[in-house]
Amino acid sequence: MLEKLNKILKLAKENEEYKKLLLDSQKEDDVMQAFCDAASKMGIEISVGDIFQIEEEFSSNLLKSCNGGAVYPIESWGDWYDDFFIELRNSK
Repeated sequence: MLEKLNKILKLAKENEEYKKLLLDSQKEDDVMQAFCDAASKMGIEISVGDIFQIEEEFSSNLLKSCNGGAVYPIESWGDWYDDFFIELRNSK
């Protein structure tokens, strides 16, 4: 699934119209569905469920390690979705 996000990001960095389409999705009431619709217009099918799966996998991997995982609370979880848009906004 992460490959899809990387492909979406790469296409948007190369095409200003795609970049604008994705950034404009953040102005909609349902930002995740708007993001999926924008990706679909770019030729990449992704669903809201896929987005939640990516976040769940990301969060789960933070707690995994060869020693059995974190045994302390994590102060900052980060968010790949926000990070995606930060990188997109900062791209030229």
